[in-house]
Amino acid sequence: MSTGHTNTYPKLHNAAWPGVVGKGDGGEPPIGLDTMLDLTAAAEVDGVKFDGFDLFLYLPHIDIDSTVQSDAATEELAEKARARDLEIGTVVAPIWPPTGGGAAMGPPEERRRFLEQVKKGCRVAEKLRKLGVRPHGAVRMDSASGVEAWYEDPEGNQKRIAETFREACLIAEDHGERLAAEGEICWGGLHSWKRMIQLLEMVDRPQTLGFQADMAHTLLYILGYNAPEDAILPQDFDWSDSDRFEAAYLELTGALRPWTIDFHVAQNDATVHGSGSHDKTGRHCLATDPNGKLDIARHAGYWLREGGQPSRKIKHICWDGCMFPNDVMMQPETWNDILRAMIAVRDAHGWSE
Repeated sequence: MSTGHTNTYPKLHNAAWPGVVGKGDGGEPPIGLDTMLDLTAAAEVDGVKFDGFDLFLYLPHIDIDSTVQSDAATEELAEKARARDLEIGTVVAPIWPPTGGGAAMGPPEERRRFLEQVKKGCRVAEKLRKLGVRPHGAVRMDSASGVEAWYEDPEGNQKRIAETFREACLIAEDHGERLAAEGEICWGGLHSWKRMIQLLEMVDRPQTLGFQADMAHTLLYILGYNAPEDAILPQDFDWSDSDRFEAAYLELTGALRPWTIDFHVAQNDATVHGSGSHDKTGRHCLATDPNGKLDIARHAGYWLREGGQPSRKIKHICWDGCMFPNDVMMQPETWNDILRAMIAVRDAHGWSE
């Protein structure tokens, strides 16, 4: 660790799934897992490197069925991390219908498939933890349900999602894991900050189910995309009114921070974006994007501090930058800029042990 960067926590992770999300289906081809890990391992700023990566447990990166069934396949995945001096953190369970899952608010068969994929994700997470390459992190999921369909029966669908999530909690507990529900405007029941909190309270398993906060996605919570009834600021908000924005951001983070167990550093320009098979959601901008509305290092502190002090409950933070063009993702400087932003967050809100 170079002079000037003395904090060692939270650990700095990159996400592997930007090589997959929004790719294919007529869009750009996916970027393989080994390439994503090589790009992550090669990044370096002031002698500081990424500590690890978070992982999407599905093809083309991972064959989850093989990894669940084969200890050799899991060991091979662990070795990919060890060989690059990286740890594995949060893993994403493939709970969506196109990946073998189903809607958490759907009919019984879809909910059964959802829970089966949660079980697979927890099993892989447990195996990686026992192999010593995954010291912290959660198993991430969402509702795998569309917003329009959710609005057809808001209260009934919210109740069904909560019931499914409670069953998912039992699965996670059997494997010694925690679940992180991804707050994103494209997932029914999780598309609004107020509905997200309602869902967490309905499940009522805070020891097992928490919130996964992404700085890009949660910015759109404030503007009420897909949930105008819960907007804190209007979508035509004048971004030069910094005092009003700070008050809105404080309201949002104050409500969600107590539930937050997994955190994505990201930038957003207050617009939505989607490509490939991924629904439109909060646009992930590059860390250096001049149109970004967030002061990344400062606004991360709204999530990572309690009572003015680092909360220490989140052991690693992850950069999420989905749907960047492949030519941008293949440039080493892209990842150095991202790592530089991550270091600034840790310098401002981290700690040492």
